[in-house]
Amino acid sequence: MSLSATASGLVLFHLSLTVVQSQNHYGVTYTSTQICAVKGSTVVIGCSFKYPSRVNVLKRVWFTKENNYNPEDLKTDPVYAGRVLYSPQWKSCTLTIRDLRESDSAVYKFRFETDRKDFTGLPGVTLTVTALQVHVDTSSYPDWGTLICQSSCRLHDRPSYIWYKNGQKISTQSDQYWYTDYLNPSDSYSCAVRGHEASTSPSVCVRGVSCNRVNYSNRSICAVKGSSVNISSTYNSYESLIQSTSWFRSGRGSEDLREDSQYAGRVEVIETERGRSTLRIRDLTESDSAQYHFKFKTQRFEWKSSLPGTTLTVTDVQVSVSTGRKLDCVTRCNPYVSSYVWYKNGQQVNGASSSSYEASYDTSNSYSCALKGIEDFHSSLVCINGERCNRVNYSKRRICAVKGSSVDISSTYNSYESPIQSTSWFCSGRGSEDLREDSQYAGRVELIETERGRSTLRIRDLTESDSAEYHFKFKTQSFEWKSSLPGTTLTVTALQVKVSRIISVHESQTEVELKCESSCSPAGRLYFVWFKNNQFMVEQSSYQDLFNPGDVISCAFKGHEDCRSASVCKFTSL
Repeated sequence: MSLSATASGLVLFHLSLTVVQSQNHYGVTYTSTQICAVKGSTVVIGCSFKYPSRVNVLKRVWFTKENNYNPEDLKTDPVYAGRVLYSPQWKSCTLTIRDLRESDSAVYKFRFETDRKDFTGLPGVTLTVTALQVHVDTSSYPDWGTLICQSSCRLHDRPSYIWYKNGQKISTQSDQYWYTDYLNPSDSYSCAVRGHEASTSPSVCVRGVSCNRVNYSNRSICAVKGSSVNISSTYNSYESLIQSTSWFRSGRGSEDLREDSQYAGRVEVIETERGRSTLRIRDLTESDSAQYHFKFKTQRFEWKSSLPGTTLTVTDVQVSVSTGRKLDCVTRCNPYVSSYVWYKNGQQVNGASSSSYEASYDTSNSYSCALKGIEDFHSSLVCINGERCNRVNYSKRRICAVKGSSVDISSTYNSYESPIQSTSWFCSGRGSEDLREDSQYAGRVELIETERGRSTLRIRDLTESDSAEYHFKFKTQSFEWKSSLPGTTLTVTALQVKVSRIISVHESQTEVELKCESSCSPAGRLYFVWFKNNQFMVEQSSYQDLFNPGDVISCAFKGHEDCRSASVCKFTSL
């Protein structure tokens, strides 16, 4: 019987043969035996299964590893975390895999377990994941060439292609896998299969390596909220001298992220070698999820591409309470970790490294999980039975505040035992002394509890020495409860005015561009305001003006004008 594969999201080739394995009324049917798909795309592997009536199915598993009788479920394999989906229809065993990688190439098998017997569908489905590559053939004519879009496995009968020249779609080209053009050594080319433009080939030069192009090390990156990420690209220009480079994100024009107030104090561009640029973003928030692009400028032009850049997805970590006492550590995407860390009542559980954990029968306990290697960014603590367990969760893991201002640090809490007799805040490195009793904070701290189960620590007139990690604890009649998990880290920043560039020097005046710098950025998309000789001048990220010797300049965050930078006089020596 000849049937087409149930496959989408750039499934390029399949062997048109339905494979049925059946035994005593048990069976698995795969709608294809071989599938070729492009890296970065989505594949759907069609599958159905049968079993006798009066038999109960207990479990459905897709696997590539282990032997047929002890398979490792793809849903619990960290390599596939956040990328696999099993069909919700019970008699369907269709498997979906997103964001394909070349390492996903394997033989996939389905197994189901019943209260009578277990059954595995053999031989399975062979998936080959290919990356597109452009090959340049100049054998026919010296100044003309044929570009060929190649893959490592056979595509289906007549896929339609798209070609790009210097990062821009070629509107006049046909939809063939080849394209002929006059070869200008400054040009670069890339190809994709129509409908799946996000999975383009790397850009290649047609002659040598000196052409205008940008290639990204990763098309997609998953990172945990609060952590840091590096996004890298390689680039080169046909013109030897590149004057400037920068990164920007989709949906925000092409503004340099170093000038974007949302990223103030959190971004850094690293260029340790020629032709490679890395954007580092610290203290990630979910609003940082976006597609990031690189561009460069020469003396004659600015070069940027319409091709996809690197898509960053920022995820938080959560504990999911499933049936019974089984807990799962889940994320929206896979940050490429191989093991997990579990916490019980804020203390690490030794030997627990799987994505799942069996909770104890004691419902007073709370649980949290983290990804191995980035334990500082753990999930919120959860109870396994309602809301009554011992736990503390912080509203924010990190806070940036301006020197001289005030800050509120909040937590929610509850106890299995009631009533709670007392609550207090303390900071790391100073024992667990109540901050209201600490002489460093005398007259500056206040504990606010306007509703049950929520506590807010307010610190006024902040100093840079207040930068620390703050924790909450409570006491009942029989115990004191505090956690070894990270609390809220406060960074107090003092603004500084820096000269970013000198534009021109005159006999009595100097034209200068100024930047307002801080070690971190308060929450929100804040803007700077500028003062010259104590008079408000302008509201923008930088300040350019003619300055006289003796002019005094300061800056502040908008809304925090009372907490200005130190006044500076930079112009007597220019």
